[in-house]
Amino acid sequence: MTNISLSHTWNTTLYEDKHAFVWQYGEELLKLLNPQPGESILDLGCGTGQLTEKIAQTASEVIGIDSAPAMIEKAKQNYPHLHFDVGDATNFQVEQPLDAVFSNAVLHWVKAADRAIASIHQALKPGGRFVAEFGGKGNVQAIAQALSHAVEAIGAPQALNPWYFPSIAEYATLLEQQGFDVIYAVLLARPTPLADGEAGLLNWIQMFASAFLIELSVEQQIQVIRNVEEYLKPTLYHQGTWTADYRRIRILAIKI
Repeated sequence: MTNISLSHTWNTTLYEDKHAFVWQYGEELLKLLNPQPGESILDLGCGTGQLTEKIAQTASEVIGIDSAPAMIEKAKQNYPHLHFDVGDATNFQVEQPLDAVFSNAVLHWVKAADRAIASIHQALKPGGRFVAEFGGKGNVQAIAQALSHAVEAIGAPQALNPWYFPSIAEYATLLEQQGFDVIYAVLLARPTPLADGEAGLLNWIQMFASAFLIELSVEQQIQVIRNVEEYLKPTLYHQGTWTADYRRIRILAIKI
């Protein structure tokens, strides 16, 4: 296990090749969005554009934004006929109010949840809808705890957990405080098989959890990941496949 590559930037190849489940699971969320002809919709945190393109098959005007320039560059390559821009969930602006804001597997990266909700609210028409799914309370709890314990065990300083995993009550309250009517909210377990067999957990950590390891030397990173794999193998590794302990919160809210 020597192929360790950790950084603050998104690896679009690793994302598309090994973590397609991110947008494949998001297709279920499109049913909740139910885009209609003539609507204008923002895909917030569009990644490399797969779900943006699916929304565009029905809606008239679709914009995809993402805070990662590498993701936007790849989205433009994938779907040159669509409109993509670099944008921050906590302070983006739109030229005209939208019918809907859609967000899949993004908002657990945005710790300033109130600012993101305020930006979403101002982007919508009255009666416009916000449809989102992201990591909820207890998401990847086993993996996160194993990473924290493994970092602590080698005597390294603890890195800040990069994620925000709210309960339904917590997130619905934030939405209501900002002027949304929460129509639907659910927290669901979604055990998620990871691609690439025995390397699945390593790939997942490189893609999504590098913040835990970014201050460590390569040797320390290798040791931590090996310890995490050993600790989690009895519960999360079966018949050659790692399974991440995902829990997702799914929301439909209307701007009052």
